[in-house]
Amino acid sequence: MSEKKSKKEKLADEIEQEELNILDESDETTEENVTEDTLTEDQAKILELENKLDELESRYLRTQADFDNVKKRHVAELDAKQKYRSQSLAQDLLPALDSFEKALATKAEHEEVKQILKGMEMVYNQILVAFEKEGIEVIPAVGEQFDPNFHQAVMQDSDENEASNEITAELQKGYKLKDRVIRPSMVKVNQ
Repeated sequence: MSEKKSKKEKLADEIEQEELNILDESDETTEENVTEDTLTEDQAKILELENKLDELESRYLRTQADFDNVKKRHVAELDAKQKYRSQSLAQDLLPALDSFEKALATKAEHEEVKQILKGMEMVYNQILVAFEKEGIEVIPAVGEQFDPNFHQAVMQDSDENEASNEITAELQKGYKLKDRVIRPSMVKVNQ
């Protein structure tokens, strides 16, 4: 802003100097001979230049504010992108996790099948550990109160031993990434 004020001052000094030059050139004439038209034209020009300068300064400040807003929005988008970078991968892996859980729920009678299931359980646990490192966690369901932000009710139950609006069964696990729900839990809710 000090640069802009100095520009105004420079313009005013230049105009004042021009007026003095006009007066110096006409030593024989007195101040009374200087017409009012010359002064008013110069004053009008000064006002016009000051208005232009104010307009340009205002435009500059608006442009600067717009730039700052775009910069802040860009930083926020980059932060969100970094924070939720693993969301699409997690969404693609969730059906595989569901299949692992179904396979691990089977009962094995033969020793070979038990060994295969043990290997599958190790892989399943490694995936869960990788999910934890990325901030992906299972949404708790059974025994919790129904919350439409985290649970999707697909069935109703009428168990007198359970509290009203309590989740009695989980049909499909839900997952969240930090504070964002990737997939809500599909649950059975008591009336």
